[in-house]
Amino acid sequence: MALLPFYCERAAAKLCHGEPTVTHLATPFDLHPRETGFDTPDALRLSQRLIQVGIALSSETDLRRLLELIVAQARELTCCDGASLFIREGEELRFFVVNRNEELQDLRLPLTPSSIVGYVVLTGESLNLPDVYRLPPGLPYAFNSQVDQQTGYRTRSLLTVPLRDPSGNILGALQLLNRLRPDRPADPAPNQVADWSQPFSELEVRVAEALASQAAVAYQNVRLREELKAAHLETIFCLAQAAEYRDQDTSFHLKRMSHYSRILAKELGLSSREQELIFYASPLHDVGKIGIPDAILQKPGPLTPEERLIMNRHPEIGYEILSKSDSELMKKSAIIALTHHEKFDGSGYPRGLKGEGIPLEGRIVALADVFDALASRRPYKAAWDLDEIFRFVENNSGSHFDPHVVAAFKRGRGEILEIYHRYQEAR
Repeated sequence: MALLPFYCERAAAKLCHGEPTVTHLATPFDLHPRETGFDTPDALRLSQRLIQVGIALSSETDLRRLLELIVAQARELTCCDGASLFIREGEELRFFVVNRNEELQDLRLPLTPSSIVGYVVLTGESLNLPDVYRLPPGLPYAFNSQVDQQTGYRTRSLLTVPLRDPSGNILGALQLLNRLRPDRPADPAPNQVADWSQPFSELEVRVAEALASQAAVAYQNVRLREELKAAHLETIFCLAQAAEYRDQDTSFHLKRMSHYSRILAKELGLSSREQELIFYASPLHDVGKIGIPDAILQKPGPLTPEERLIMNRHPEIGYEILSKSDSELMKKSAIIALTHHEKFDGSGYPRGLKGEGIPLEGRIVALADVFDALASRRPYKAAWDLDEIFRFVENNSGSHFDPHVVAAFKRGRGEILEIYHRYQEAR
């Protein structure tokens, strides 16, 4: 989570300790002192706070981290004990709960106007309920006390606001529970929180609505980015599979080895961005085979020395195809295509690179590709036993494979085997 300037923290702290000097907030960034009653310094602090939160949300590209950031900022800005985020998916609400020890739980429930959150999502109206156990009769919605009964927690004040995008579409809802009093103990027990709660103020309603609007835009941007990434990956897999198709490899091989490569990158401590680049780039490692004649590529028996020389050109062919792009991903793919047949002791091809002279991504994919090739059944060979492959990798540490990558392979063994079993061809 981004660290915010001290004066922004101070403004939030004043809200939490019952010092708001404003009674109305029309829009998140439209705080006019004469109209709202805010003194100028506090108006500027709150405006800056919301701007900083908006920047933090818009800069987050991981969906789960975004959801965590939304609810964390909501709790901090409104001084409440808990927060939940609901995302609409058809006729269901996907329910991300943040409980008091900050853990997310991913649940689903039906979308219905008889629930509080369902009513907000379907009508677009915010609901600020001072005490959910004292709702007046005749309301179209009701509070479900099942969670309170199961956990011993006691909900009192509840604020639910819609996640509304700039077009007016309701994407879900943000729900805040138990606005805490300034004189509360540092860490009240779950069954005592209600005794130290108070209703949410009109100012806090406006702040929550502003945050929810920012969250809706940020959520849409992250989802769009994920959809584009998925489409990009599908295109890469299609291109890679077109090259592999003539060599009798399958799309499962590409999926497995790309996942293996990401696991190795993670175990080696590479950044999440670098892990992602290697994951997307690795399926194109053998795209250069598209330039190898069928008579060699599909030959059932051993290759002659002359044929082997032609086959060994495919890394450079792949590099020539991929390196012409200015895309960071394609440049990474070109390096992998060129170097994934190099060996740590310098006996590989096409350039006989040695040790750390081989780019790390090439050393990673070299192991991932060999592991999957040995573990896969092909018309010309049976699959190796998995324990036998792990021994082979260990025995070739320092010769074929980088010892650091082998150590990462051993650390990630559980995840690697899970991927192996998940993506299997039909027998």
